Amino acid sequence: MLVSQILRTKGDLVFTATPSETVGAICALLHSRRVGAMVVMDGDRVAGIVSERDVVRALAEGGAGALAQPVTTCMTHDVLFAEPGETIDSLLTRMTDRRIRHLPVCERDRLIGIVSIGDLVKYKISEVEAEAGSLKAYISAG
Repeated sequence: MLVSQILRTKGDLVFTATPSETVGAICALLHSRRVGAMVVMDGDRVAGIVSERDVVRALAEGGAGALAQPVTTCMTHDVLFAEPGETIDSLLTRMTDRRIRHLPVCERDRLIGIVSIGDLVKYKISEVEAEAGSLKAYISAG
């Protein structure tokens, strides 16, 4: 299965923030939107990604004062991206190796979606279950 197929089913909604938003505002948005990461956009350009893990690290290092800092102080600037034509298996490997949970999906430098490791695992499980069902049916048919 390809990333483009996941986005067709999941949708292309991506919650974004601007570089000037504070870490505290990002915390509130992550909570209210019930997501684990947001893409930080500078106009039409992806400037970074901020996750719950980034926020926790900022709080551990800077205390409560970190909440008043701009998100640029804690976001990941060197963003890894997925492309619509990539497979679930290749992304699972990359995300596991790099210990990341969210990948923005870009096509020709344009943000078109986001996938989480949870999305990938969900589709991988359904793929394996479908394959197992087909094998059982084949064996039963004799």
